[in-house]
Amino acid sequence: MSHWIILPIVLPAFLAPFIVLAARYHIVIQRSVSLAGVFALVVVAAGLAWQASDGTVTLYQLGDWAAPFGIVLVADRLSTLMVLLTAVLAFFVLLYAVGSRWDYRGWHFHALYQFQLMGIMGAFLTGDLFNLFVFFEVLLIASYGLMIHQGGTVRLRAGVQYVLYNLLGSTLFLFALGAIYAQTGTLNMADLAERVQLIDPSDTVGIRIAAVLLLMVFAIKAAVVPLHFWLPSSYAEAPAPVAALFAIMTKVGAYAIIRVYTMIFPPDLEATAGLHGWWLLPAALVSLAIGMVGLLAARKLDRLVAFSVIGSMGMVMISISLFTAEGITAALYYIIHSTLAAGALFLIVDLVRSSRADLMLTAQAPVAGSALTAGMFFMAAIAMAGLPPLSGFVGKLLILDASFDTGSVAWIWAVILISSLIAVVGFGRAGSVLFWKSQSVAVDPGAEVQAAPSPLSYVAVGGLLALLVAHTVLAGPMTRYTSAISAQLFAPEPYIATVLDTPGKLSDPYSDTDEEEAH
Repeated sequence: MSHWIILPIVLPAFLAPFIVLAARYHIVIQRSVSLAGVFALVVVAAGLAWQASDGTVTLYQLGDWAAPFGIVLVADRLSTLMVLLTAVLAFFVLLYAVGSRWDYRGWHFHALYQFQLMGIMGAFLTGDLFNLFVFFEVLLIASYGLMIHQGGTVRLRAGVQYVLYNLLGSTLFLFALGAIYAQTGTLNMADLAERVQLIDPSDTVGIRIAAVLLLMVFAIKAAVVPLHFWLPSSYAEAPAPVAALFAIMTKVGAYAIIRVYTMIFPPDLEATAGLHGWWLLPAALVSLAIGMVGLLAARKLDRLVAFSVIGSMGMVMISISLFTAEGITAALYYIIHSTLAAGALFLIVDLVRSSRADLMLTAQAPVAGSALTAGMFFMAAIAMAGLPPLSGFVGKLLILDASFDTGSVAWIWAVILISSLIAVVGFGRAGSVLFWKSQSVAVDPGAEVQAAPSPLSYVAVGGLLALLVAHTVLAGPMTRYTSAISAQLFAPEPYIATVLDTPGKLSDPYSDTDEEEAH
């Protein structure tokens, strides 16, 4: 049993109360502790990802209570990838919050930030559905506090809407957990994977209802149509660093769908056959279309980026809804891309906001540092629209290729290609109005000169964009790694055996080491 697995949860859980109790009135100490803690998270997450890269599944039993009775944390390729992605995003977002002084505009930003990380990390590492619910609630409470940071009526209204929709999801989650426990007597995911297989096909009503409810809950988290209404206002009105961190929040829903519907309710399971296939793909296609149309129709830059997140989640869910190894491979590659691109775009929105009267897409006087900000926006927009040469283009090619042998290939290709064109037009219009037409606007000599954003703010955005470039350059190795993750998901026997401590071969049958030994 490795004790390193619990560090991504315990570290922010200890730092948050320390910041509140010992450094409440000392912003420099808060920043130092928070940055050091998140940097340590990056290091630990990288170590866990390296450990899991060969297919090793590592288990942590809280209190040394064995599953399925005890609480367990499980680190495999998928969970460690998501933990590392979260930690890296959180580090650059926190750099921006410090550089732009967003953390100084309200109370307890750093403590809430750490609690938010605790909830996200726990959701990725838990091996139990009930504790997935618990971590959902932790990140929900912390995210509400972050959303209303600095206050304001509009922000408070958006925060209430966000909480209400997610509380609805939490209620459905509890109903689903109750139905699953009544049917199987367990909520441990590895144990469920075995027990669901034993359910008599004539007695599957309860488990089918639970599977549908769970899918609805995760669809709310992933902002899939028609459960997406909470996202545009919530993300647009949230403080920029918070909205950038929220880029990983929708991926929690996508992660949960991948985990639950490849291990507990796999596509070939007779008890729940066809429950997710008949509506998830149409909903994903509509999500992509609505996201891109909303992007084109947006009159404010922040809502434009928020709708692009809905569109990107539509892309992810199209690939996931195929429930094939190729589809999951493409989805994971695109999840990394869209998280980095969305995070960068939300921070760029704040760079623009700092030098303009508002975020309306109208020609105004040039923003401070407009050349560098325009270049960053151009690069992030290309990535989110899926144009070459950045990783969005590679991700879309992978998704199109994964859908080629399906019966819905015509619909998938048509919606993806048309929505990509709409995204290009929408981002192009926004960029030309903000940075090109503004050059022709006369500057009032008596107007107050706006200060350029801090260098640290540009470093944070540049770091995310550099990761996008790296994700593109390393597309080959990254695709092979996400393919290995997909293979591990569709062959969960080593995961189940490790968690339940059952005899048998625990190594990953898809690892390179095993292939070499076989030869």
